[in-house]
Amino acid sequence: MAEDTVPGPAGYAEWVADLKDRIRHARLRAGLAVNRELVLLYWQVGTEILERQNRLGWGARVIDRLAADLRREFPGVAGWSARNLKYMRAFAAAWPDRDFVQDVLAQLPWWHQIALLEKAGDDGTRRWYAQAAIQHGWSRNVLVHQIESRLHLRQGRAATNFRRTLPAAQSDLAEQIFKDPYQFDFLGLGEAVRERDLERGLLEHLRKFLIELGMGFAFVGSQHPLEIGGQPFYLDLLFYHLDLRRFIVIDLKMGDFIPEYAGKMNFYLAAVDDLLRRDYMAPSIGLILCKARNGLVVEYALRDIASPIGVAEYRLAEALPPDLAGRLPTPEQILAEFRPGERPSEQAPDPAETSGEENGDDGAAAPEHP
Repeated sequence: MAEDTVPGPAGYAEWVADLKDRIRHARLRAGLAVNRELVLLYWQVGTEILERQNRLGWGARVIDRLAADLRREFPGVAGWSARNLKYMRAFAAAWPDRDFVQDVLAQLPWWHQIALLEKAGDDGTRRWYAQAAIQHGWSRNVLVHQIESRLHLRQGRAATNFRRTLPAAQSDLAEQIFKDPYQFDFLGLGEAVRERDLERGLLEHLRKFLIELGMGFAFVGSQHPLEIGGQPFYLDLLFYHLDLRRFIVIDLKMGDFIPEYAGKMNFYLAAVDDLLRRDYMAPSIGLILCKARNGLVVEYALRDIASPIGVAEYRLAEALPPDLAGRLPTPEQILAEFRPGERPSEQAPDPAETSGEENGDDGAAAPEHP
C-alpha cells in the first residue's frame, strides 16, 4: 500500500491542509520580501515539526511523508525536500527566539542560515557571524570562509597603540578593524617564501586579500614611491580605509617583529601624511605584518611613538600538530597511489556531489522566488 494512502498521525491531515494554505499565502505575499517571508516560514515549519514530535510523539518518518505531500502540492518549487525540512527543524531548534529570527536572521538568505547551522558551533558564535554577515553584506562563500578561519577569535586582536594615539571614538573602530593573525593560506606558499614573493602573491590574489583585510579597505598601490630628501623610499602596500578615512600603510616582514620596524613605520607615516594626505583625511595608520611577535617587545617598541601603529602576525597555512605531520602522506605519495597516467581529477565524481538533492530543493541553493 502506498505510504500516502495510509492515515497519518492524529491531527496530521488538518495540520498539513493548514500548512499548505500558509505556504500559498506566503508565496503570494513574498515579492521583494521573498527571503524574509521564506526564512520566517521555514522557522515556523521547523518549530511546528519539533513541537509535534515532542508533544505527539511523531517519529522521524513524518518528515519524509511531509516532504512528499508538499512536493506533490507544489511541484517544481524548491525548498520542500526531506533534507531541507530537517534543516528547518534544526534551524528552529538552534534559534528558539522568534523575535531574533524575525528582526535579525530574516535579513539573511536561507543559504546563509544553513552555513551558520553547519559551520558555526555554539549559539554565541552563530549570533556573532549572523550579525557580522548582515553588517558587512557577506556572500555565503565569504561567510563560510570567515567561519572556517575563526574570524571571531582573531578580530581586534592585533597589538596596537591606538588607545593612546587615536581619539576614543576612532580607537575602538580601528582596533576592531585589525585582527591577529591574518590568514594567507590562499597563497599556497611555503615557509621559505621571500618577502617579495609574499607581496606578489597578495597582489595576485587581491580579492581574497581584501576579504581577509575586511570591509572598507580600498587598494591604492604596491611599492608606492615616496621621495624624501632626494632619496627614494617605497611602501610595501598602501590602502585607504573608507570608514576611518585614513591611509593604511602595510609593511610586510618575513621574520619576527623587532623594535626597528616600529621606527621605520613611524617614518613612513610621517612622510605619507606630509606628501599624500588630503585635508579631509585623518592621520594615517600603520600595520606591520610579521611572522611572529612578542607582545612585550611590541609594547615597548610602540610606547613612545605618536603615530597609530598595529602589529600582527600572518599565517601562510594552518600548521598540523607535530604528531600528525609525520604520519600523513606527502602529495607525491598520494599521487603514486594512482595508476600511471591517471590524474585525481579524472576519477569518477562522487554521486553525492552531483545528485539532484545537492542542486535541487534541499536548501543548499537559494530558495526560488515564488
